[in-house]
Amino acid sequence: MAKAPQEINTLARKTLRTSYISTVISIALVLFMIGVLAIMVLHARKLSDYLRENITLTVMVKGDARQGDIDRLIKKLEDSEKIKAVKFTSKEEAAENLKNELGEDFISFLGYNPLLASIDVNLEADYANTTHVDSLKSEISEFRAVDEVLYQQTLVDEINKNIRTLGIIIVGFSALLLFIAAGLINNTIRLSLYSKRLLIKSMKLVGATRGFIRKPFLISSMGQGLWGAAIAIFLLAALMIFAKKQIPELVDLSDIEMLFKVCVYVIVGGIVISGLSTYFAVNKYLRRSSEDLY
Repeated sequence: MAKAPQEINTLARKTLRTSYISTVISIALVLFMIGVLAIMVLHARKLSDYLRENITLTVMVKGDARQGDIDRLIKKLEDSEKIKAVKFTSKEEAAENLKNELGEDFISFLGYNPLLASIDVNLEADYANTTHVDSLKSEISEFRAVDEVLYQQTLVDEINKNIRTLGIIIVGFSALLLFIAAGLINNTIRLSLYSKRLLIKSMKLVGATRGFIRKPFLISSMGQGLWGAAIAIFLLAALMIFAKKQIPELVDLSDIEMLFKVCVYVIVGGIVISGLSTYFAVNKYLRRSSEDLY
């Protein structure tokens, strides 16, 4: 028995709705992958900066140095654009710290305080490499209040080497994943348009221009990309909340600006990739002959 026109229309609407929802979900999952990748890349940058900025130069101050010379040295270090933080530790503070670590008063045993005052210097991330560290070490050593400057050169070299290696791996993996993501969204859009290929050809046959034919498909596609981006951002927010509970130290490296950038990347990626995929897919069916559509 043939179905009534109303039943056919209802079935068609359900099919279109199902197709629309499945396309949005597919786009959302791919954009979620892109968002996770963006968070990894930005966290890697933050982590590398954090490690570099925690490389410490220890400036040992001469025992007979005058306070005025020490103050001038500290002021010079604080004014340098290469330096992120400066911390002065007096002889008394150094003795108190060591006493707490040893659990006994070594000064009473020795009869005097053998420790020197020191200045801990942390560099800005961009300057935390052997070249700049050696240059800064030479500059600091020229001050008459300075006894010596200590830092672990092998540690600096190793950190920078590992960061470079990690950067290469992340860039390569990012390029591969972006290529796969774009391909998945493109295929999803093409499959969703396949069922409408005859409609596209019919519109062309009745004289509609290419721009007129493309417009509703582009609007619908970019809407799908926007909805997919919204779902992806929701999933990313849930992931960040979970990560905050599991790895609080890692999430501390993030900030509002970084998370805002990720959201922008996801939204723009969803709209642009969906729009371009639809544009080329519609053009493909517009170029084909009627025989090739079956």
